[in-house]
Order: sequence, then C-alpha cells, then structure tokens
Amino acid sequence: MPAAFAPFRHPAFRLLWFANLAANIGLWVQNTGAGWMMTSLDPSPVMVSLVQAASMLPVFLLALPSGALADIVDRRAYLIGAQAWVLTVAALLAVLTYAGWLGPWGLLVFTFAIGIGNALNFPAWAATTPELVPREDLVQAIALNGIGFNLSRAVGPAIGGFAIGLAGTEAAFALNAVCFLVLLLALIAWKREAPRSALPSEHFLGAMRAGVRFVAASPAMRAAILRACTFFFFTAAIWGLLPLVVRQGLGLGPEAFGTMLGVMGVGAVATGFALPALRVRLPTRGGMVTVFSLVSAAALALLGVSGHWAPAALAMLLFGAGWIGAASTLQAAAQFATPAWVRARAIGIYQLCFFGALTVGSVLWGWAGARFGIAPALLIAAVACAGAALAVRGWRLDGTPATEAPSVPMPKPEAPAAELGPLLTDRSGRVLEVVRYTVDPADRAAFLAAMEEARRVRLRTGAVAWRLLEDVAHPERWIELWAVESWAEHMREAGRLDAADRAALARAAAFHRGEGPPEAARYLSVRA
Repeated sequence: MPAAFAPFRHPAFRLLWFANLAANIGLWVQNTGAGWMMTSLDPSPVMVSLVQAASMLPVFLLALPSGALADIVDRRAYLIGAQAWVLTVAALLAVLTYAGWLGPWGLLVFTFAIGIGNALNFPAWAATTPELVPREDLVQAIALNGIGFNLSRAVGPAIGGFAIGLAGTEAAFALNAVCFLVLLLALIAWKREAPRSALPSEHFLGAMRAGVRFVAASPAMRAAILRACTFFFFTAAIWGLLPLVVRQGLGLGPEAFGTMLGVMGVGAVATGFALPALRVRLPTRGGMVTVFSLVSAAALALLGVSGHWAPAALAMLLFGAGWIGAASTLQAAAQFATPAWVRARAIGIYQLCFFGALTVGSVLWGWAGARFGIAPALLIAAVACAGAALAVRGWRLDGTPATEAPSVPMPKPEAPAAELGPLLTDRSGRVLEVVRYTVDPADRAAFLAAMEEARRVRLRTGAVAWRLLEDVAHPERWIELWAVESWAEHMREAGRLDAADRAALARAAAFHRGEGPPEAARYLSVRA
C-alpha cells in the first residue's frame, strides 16, 4: 500500500475514517441548509451570520470540559453518546422544519445544539486516532483526517444545495441525521479495548485542572500551542478577506468564490497524499511547520497582489498545501506530546487555543482590510506570517532527545499504617509528598537544573503545588515537597510516569549522597 494510504491497513481506522467522512459531509450539508433557511426566515445580515456563530460557539465553551469527559469515561461510549445527541437533534430539526413550526430563533437554538454535539466530539475523536494506528502511522492518519475534512467541505455544500433544491431544507437536515447515523453505527461496531484501572475515575473538575496543569508543565505541548496560534492567527486573513478579494478585487461572483475554495481543497488533498515523501526531506516536525508556514505566507502575498483569477487560484492552491501541511503536523506534535491518560483534555485545550487564534485573527484582519484596504492587509499578514514562523522556529516540536537514566536507588515511602487505611480514598483531602536529599554543595547548580525537570514531571503527573527547600544550617540537605488533591490522585501518579519522566527523576536522585536512596514520606491533610 502506498505510504500516503498506509493507515488504511488498519481495519478500525478504515471503518471510522469513512464513517467520519460521511458525518463531516452531513455537517456541511447542515450548515448549508441552516444558512439558506435563515435567508428565508430572517434575511438580515446579523441573523445570517449568527448561524455560523451558533455552530462554532460551543467549541469555545466546551473544548476543555468535553476533553475531560472523554478522558474519564469510556471513550467509545462517550463518542456514541455524542453522535446519538447530534442524530436526535438533527432528526427533530428536520421534522419541525417539515411541519413549518420553526422560526429564526428556533433554528439558531437547534444549530447551537448540533454544535454542542460536535464540540463534544472534536477532542475525543482526535484522542482516538492514536488508538487506531501505530505510532509510525499517526502523522499520516492525521493527514488523512484532514484530507477527509477537505473532501467533505468540497462536496458537502454541493450536496446540501442539491438536496434543498430537490426537496427543501428539511431534506438537508434529514440527510445530516442519516450521515451521523452512519458514524453512530460504525462506533457501535468498533471493538475498542478500553484500559482497565482498579482506581476510581477522576472527578470532572479535578480532571480539568489536571489537564491544564499538564499543558502548563509540558514544554512540547506549549510549543505546539504557541506555533499553532502563530500560524492560525496570521493565516486567518484569508478566511476573513477571501470573499472580499473575489467580489471587490477580482470582480467575480459567488461561483468563483466556491471555485477558489475548491482549488484550495485540491491543494490540501494533493499535499496530504504527498506528506510521506515530504517527511523524508524534512524529517523534523518543526522544520515541516516552518516550511509550510512560509508557503502559506507566500500564498497570502500572491493573493494580495492578484488582479486576475489565475494567480489568485494559484495562491489558493498554495494556501491549501500550506494549510494542511502545517495543521496536520501541528496536531501530530500535540498528539505525540500527550500520554493517553490526559490526551483528550490536552487536545481540547490545543483546539480551544487554535480556534481562538483563528477567530480573533479573522476579526482583526477583517478590521485591517477595512482600515488599510484588502491588498495591503493581505501583504501585511504575509510578512508577519513569515516573520513569526521564523521567530518561533526555536520552539521544538520533536521533544527532547532521550538520554539514558542513571541506575540509582529511587525514593520509596513506607507502606501506610493499617489504622489509616479507611481514610485513604479519593475523598481523603490533599496528600503532601516529601523526598529528602543529601547533595554535595559542589553539585548545587547541576542538582537545581535536574530538579527543575523533576518539578515539571511532578506537575504533569498531578501535583497541584511543588517546592524545593534548602536547609540554611546544612546546605547539603534538601527537601522536595509536592501536594496532590487526594490519595487516589497520588496512586495515579506512578501510572502517569513515562520512560522520560522516570529518567528525569532518576537523574535528580543520582545527586543524593547517602547509604540508601533519598528518604520519602507521605502526609495526609487533617483538620485541627
């Protein structure tokens, strides 16, 4: 099988990819039908624009909560529930439309409800991809997901328009329900091997806090978010200004606007298939994102100076290539930076950030177009996009090269006293963990550097606070303190450590000078 299609070797990925393609087509059919119906119910520009806002607002509101839910409940059951919600709302929307009982505000309510289902689906679906393919196929699997999205965007509106012309907007809404039924049946057929744990599930609010702490303490995840925000903020200029470029700059109509989007889709699909070969020439994810960002910047500049449809179409072809190349590589970097236990909520935070950058960028570049003119705004965006891409290229997306962990005794606390056993639950209150080190003062600087990485490990795996204390009378004595929310959260810590985390903790423990390993203890919070 060609490398571009390698993820299709895996039956589960193949099944869910085609089912998700059907659901994405249904989503574009739904958006087309809702926008067209609003022009009949209330043709004011504000109400028509609110249709798009109602479909996207749930993404901002629910990205982190939906990611936390997808991590703490069975993901297959969660996805089935999300598709069942969309299917039910879409079917009810079709029935009410057919009966003529739906007004403009009712349409917005149903559009928002469908957006809720999609917002619940996004982080869980992104976190599911690593379960469907091995690590070596993950980047191309994400690229194929992007290809599927661009294919659905190319054919979905056309199918929606045909359905509306043939049988009315209720037909478009009914078709959306059928498309989500396909995905629902595929998820039911998917035989997922869910990980089992003897520990109770995380609490919802605690899971969200753990996700935020993980992202804040993960340099690779922060780099992926920063570079995604940089890329999407500047390239949002095309989304905000393309309709005006076509209408005012080129003097063309809506057919040309659709054609430009179609050309962009062609560039995206072709580049998605070429990504395996491109990765041979650009082996680092950071280098890939930089190159595709520069390609997108060139597309912005070319579109800004275009006075004819031909160079404008070439610009959109280049933009499609740059868009899918950078977007799929960035999402792959975010996937690689997150372990399974926190993946959905971390991806939810990632999606929240890049959707926010895209939305804010569209508004600001639209303002720049009105203030300075369409062509100058695009040229400014192009220069800024290229400059920003070069400025942030030092933020690594490939992680830190693995180093061998020293073979040293690791701290191990004593077993809990039997009489305290009933208190050691998920409602125990905070647990303070302590490790005491004896370090040669000559190694102080190196020890502090090792402990800085240990701090990030503790925070990534659940610590709500961390401190390192030095004895003022005996500079060789050090105490590391960190607190977790409960005994159950403390028990989860060990399972959250990966090989790189254990190596970082071992490097810190290697500085201990004593007959045995560093002394470790645990203290339970009590009320006086």
